Amino acid sequence: MAASQRTALITGAGRNIGRACALGLAKDGFNVVVNGSANRAACEAAAQEATALGVEALVAMGDVGVPEEAQRIAREAIARFGAVDVLVNNAALRPNKPFLEISEPEWRRVMAVDLDAAVWLARACLPGMLEKGWGRIVNFTGMNAIHGHAGRTPVSVAKHGVWGLTKALAKEFGPRGVTTNAISPGPIRGERDDPAAARQIEQTVARVPVGRMGTPEEVAAALRLLASDAGAFINGQMIQVNGGAET
Repeated sequence: MAASQRTALITGAGRNIGRACALGLAKDGFNVVVNGSANRAACEAAAQEATALGVEALVAMGDVGVPEEAQRIAREAIARFGAVDVLVNNAALRPNKPFLEISEPEWRRVMAVDLDAAVWLARACLPGMLEKGWGRIVNFTGMNAIHGHAGRTPVSVAKHGVWGLTKALAKEFGPRGVTTNAISPGPIRGERDDPAAARQIEQTVARVPVGRMGTPEEVAAALRLLASDAGAFINGQMIQVNGGAET
């Protein structure tokens, strides 16, 4: 099946890594579903860039941390394109707050967006993948999933859960033509709403052997391999795109 006959749904695709992933897959001939929760203008701009590359694009706004919203987004994608062949679970919250100060609603919200959304969307998209006997699920974890992060306990817990989900789905659906993998980005340049978080990421460059931050496009390059036919034998893996940073 040619990539031009396939569709990718990317959550959190209005900017940074998500946007680069959407445009990278569009360059490879995938129709793209651009999801965002608030910034419609950014999602529309990403979709316009994708269509300029010769593919179709759909903007599907919604909060993937709400089960009904995640399911609606998937339904919109399937109604437009027939199926979602590549699911990219990129959307995430990364609050920085001491563990003893986190409220239950704050904890639940991070779990909903960073972990549960990947579950709801996989459940919605897998039937179409299984019907075709071909599919790709790519979950984003990050360095929090490897060694934890002080001040970001819920993020670390959720991302560890995403890694577990990745391995379990890889074993269950790999025999049926659907691979599931994770990408763990290191310090990556991009737009950030929290200046403190931006400074914190920049400070980690000292731990990166290549001596610089990565780019969203370099992360998207890993996704493009996983989403391709050439990546069919990569399953249940976490690919670290971090310049060799210690984990």
